[in-house]
Formats: sequence, structure tokens, C-alpha cells
Amino acid sequence: MSVVDLREVPDFTANPYPYYAKLRAEGPVHTIRTDGLDHRIWLIVGYEEARAALADQRFGKNWRLSDSWAVSSNPINANMLEMDGPEHARLRKLVSREFTPRRIEALRPRVEQITGELLDAMVPAGSADLVDALAFPLPMTVICELIGVPDLDRDRFRQLSNAIVAPVSRETESEAVHAMGAYLDELIEDKRCAPGEDLMSALIQARDEAGDRLSSEELVGMAFLLLVAGHETTVNLISNGVRALLDHPEQLALLRVEPELIAGAVEEMLRYDGPIENATFRFTREAVRVGSHIIPAGEPVLVALASADRDPGRYPDPDTFDIRREAQGHLAFGHGMHYCLGAPLARMEGRIAVRALLDRCPGLVRDPDGGQPDWLPGMLIRGVRTLPVRW
Repeated sequence: MSVVDLREVPDFTANPYPYYAKLRAEGPVHTIRTDGLDHRIWLIVGYEEARAALADQRFGKNWRLSDSWAVSSNPINANMLEMDGPEHARLRKLVSREFTPRRIEALRPRVEQITGELLDAMVPAGSADLVDALAFPLPMTVICELIGVPDLDRDRFRQLSNAIVAPVSRETESEAVHAMGAYLDELIEDKRCAPGEDLMSALIQARDEAGDRLSSEELVGMAFLLLVAGHETTVNLISNGVRALLDHPEQLALLRVEPELIAGAVEEMLRYDGPIENATFRFTREAVRVGSHIIPAGEPVLVALASADRDPGRYPDPDTFDIRREAQGHLAFGHGMHYCLGAPLARMEGRIAVRALLDRCPGLVRDPDGGQPDWLPGMLIRGVRTLPVRW
């Protein structure tokens, strides 16, 4: 199998979908090289194969089990997204009670209030960068209040988060990882000294039936995952979703006429141009057959969620954005034991934000003076840094 160098594909970051379609037509799995990584990566692009891989425990998330994958250890890596089996289950159990449907629904009035306040500040100006004005501050405020860090330095945190999930180089990523670890360690120590009725205080005090409790590194890892995953996904769900509506005015008009379609519209936004392009790395615990190829043990694997959700074998006419489509079954939030814990919260925030935005800004269009999109680099997060709009 030849190795495809994605660095040689023009405009891949701006629009990877035609190239994913070409890869899918040639087979469900390929080997690639991409920026910042010296070795080959296996890329799974077909829907059925992607769904199966996400639930297959032969594809582990613990990079420490791969002899070929050298990653400097940092407390932020002690999170459940990078763990398997009992370790993952133990950590997930500690926070899952905060993300039940009942708990999420109880947050609705506060999410609506925050959205309204952000729009109150934004609408009189007649134009805005939608990322700065709504898509970022809404989920960031919600997750900070849930965790118990409302005074978080959000500008600093946003810089570090972006440098980790959408790095421009390995050096800047490494620097951000170490800075983030130190930043969160200090935040947790402050919370330890002044606990409250919030999730982070509960995690600091939590013990299981055997008296076990989270280590200092595990607390940093949990804070990192909750804060980063708790806002990055929703930021780009909102901004990508609004971009899709603005690029398809007939669908925008339909949603204005039938606002009750918002739930299905958000699912189609997630399928059509979701916030996560590829799931985080997995590593083969043993040799695994995918299609006609065998991936050897210890190899790094990416599951291309963006490609899987445009597979015509699963979704007819997949490159068409259709808010009436039955988009259920998409993989935008993953699948299997690592399915996104915060998916119900992200869905609720997306529905509330988009519907309120359309209600308050009936003339919403792209700002013609906004320039070309500034795409987030890398293959993890799919989105733009800014979204200039006016109304």
C-alpha cells in the first residue's frame, strides 16, 4: 500500500471532502503522512469500517502501549480519552452523573439566559465575528460554571487550547501542553483551598467504594478534558452550522419558516461539517483486518469522522446539506465506549444558539468585508478562527 502525503494536497484544510471521497472510492483504509509527524498513519475513511473501529477495543487509546509512538508525559494526558478498559470506566463514572439527560435539561434556562445576554450585546452593532461574540463565549461560560471556575482567564485558556487541538507546529503544541498543565494545576490548587458546590470541587473530594480517589495528575487530566472538550466541540458546531446555513440560503429560509426543524437541522450540521474531523489517535493492540488490509500491531490509526459521515453507502447524496435529512447515526460525537459524554449538552447549546440567532438577526449574512476564512490547522478540529457576519 502506498503512503498518501496529505501535505501535498492543495486546499485540504479548507475542503477535505473531495479528497476523502476519492480515498473512499479506492478503499476504506489508507496510509498517510501529515504535518508534524514522521511516521505513517492508518486512516479509516468508510462509514461502516469507521463505526466498527470506534467500538473495537483492539484499537486502544492508550498511546503508552505503542512502542513507535513517543509522546512526552504530562498531567493533561492523564484523562479518560487517552485511557482504556477499567481506567477509562473508573474516570468516566466519576463525571457521568453530571451529564445525564435530566441534569442537562436542568441547564436549559441558564443556557438560554447566557445566549440572550450575548445576543443583547451583539445585535445592536449590526455586525460581529460570530465566533468571538457567541460561538465561543456560550459554551465556555456554561462549562466554566458547571465545573466551578467562572473567573477562568478565558483568553489565555483559549490560546492554549487552540495551540493544543489545532497546533501550527510540534514546538508550539509542546509548549502549550506544558503551560496548560501548569495552568490547570494552579487552578485546581485554588479550588482545593476554596471548594464550592460544583463539579471540580466534587471531583477533588470524590472517593470510590474502596476509598480510591483521583490523583493530582488525574485531576489535571480531567479538568483539561472537561474544559477543552466542553467548549471546542460546541464552538465549532455553532460556527460550522451557521456557515452551512449561510452557504445554503434555501435551507436557511426553510429553518426560518419552520423553526421546529432545529433539532434535525443540528444533526445535519453535525453530519455535513461536524466539529471533529478525525477522532483522536488509536493504536492497534494486535494485527487488525480492515477491508482487504491488515493493520499491524502497535500502529497509529485515525478514524475520519468527516469522511464517514459523507459516505454515500450510508447517506444518499451526502454532499448535499439538507436539514430535513434523517441524519441519525452520524459519527460526529464518536461511537462506542469513548462516545462524547457531553454530546447532549453540545446539542442543546447548538439548538438554542442557532435558533435564537436566527430569531434576533433576520437579515443574517456573511460580512462581505470579512475576507477569506481562516481555517484551524491540523486534522482534529474542523472549523474557522473567525466568522464575520452582519444583519
